[in-house]
Amino acid sequence: MELLLEARAPFRLDLTVWALRRQPGNRIDTWQSGVYRRCFGSHAGAVLAEVHQYGSTQQPMLQVRLHGVAEDDPALREDIVAVLRRMLGLDVDLSGFYAQAAGDPDLGPLALRYRGLKPPRFATLFEALANAVACQQVSLASGIALLGRLSAQFGPAHPLAPELRAFPRPRDLCDADPAALRALGFSKQKAGYLTGLARDLDGGKLTAAALEVADDAGAMRMLSTLRGIKRWSAQYVALRGLGRLGVFPVDDVGAHKHVAAWLGLPRLDAEATTALVQRWQPYAGLVYFHVLLKRLEETGHLRIDASAASE
Repeated sequence: MELLLEARAPFRLDLTVWALRRQPGNRIDTWQSGVYRRCFGSHAGAVLAEVHQYGSTQQPMLQVRLHGVAEDDPALREDIVAVLRRMLGLDVDLSGFYAQAAGDPDLGPLALRYRGLKPPRFATLFEALANAVACQQVSLASGIALLGRLSAQFGPAHPLAPELRAFPRPRDLCDADPAALRALGFSKQKAGYLTGLARDLDGGKLTAAALEVADDAGAMRMLSTLRGIKRWSAQYVALRGLGRLGVFPVDDVGAHKHVAAWLGLPRLDAEATTALVQRWQPYAGLVYFHVLLKRLEETGHLRIDASAASE
């Protein structure tokens, strides 16, 4: 099944997917030869999505191929399209951000270089929570490797891409053997957090709908009632799972380092970062994504066509 999706300009799929992926070792969200590929679990089995952008940054269109969606199942097609639109920020209006960045001598050049980046979001609340747990107190590469092994063990795959596994749903992990999770590299504590979160969400203790209607502070208070979710994790989920662009994960040690390097500051901590990011509100979380792309470019993982942003 093929379909076309419009995106609110400016938009660049490559930048947005890399902000979603975070690391080249991501085995769940893949990027190769200009195509984003991702597998989703559904009532009908695994669905493979392949997304390609054509047209310019200012006139973007996306070609989407869905494998595993029957012609007589329009509800599933609409569900997958809605998830893709949310994950890739296709409907997010960033005109206010660009207007603000234009008057900022530090942010302006960064926003221009990565023009077209939209704030990515994880496919589900559970995936956002699981990412937060996996990445607690370990390197980002280690956390993403854990998530890849988790999906390989518990997520379904489409026959066209057997190596590409969907992220497990809460029901897939509610009764997971903690020993099996530890065998994947999760600590005993994190294995307990993960299965507990799966049961909480599967049982309706907290829903994405409930979080959507809360303000930022309220959403983070609700998230913090879940076992294993403290301030950094709640902020991470608020930004990457709920799309709260005013939330900057101020306890992120990597972000401290990279923001300090970008601004030529000797050192930052959580308190200093909290004060610093106020200058970028209500888009502090979007700055977090721009700094991430800067790091990916500096490490050689992301290559920028300098002319693309002006197209």
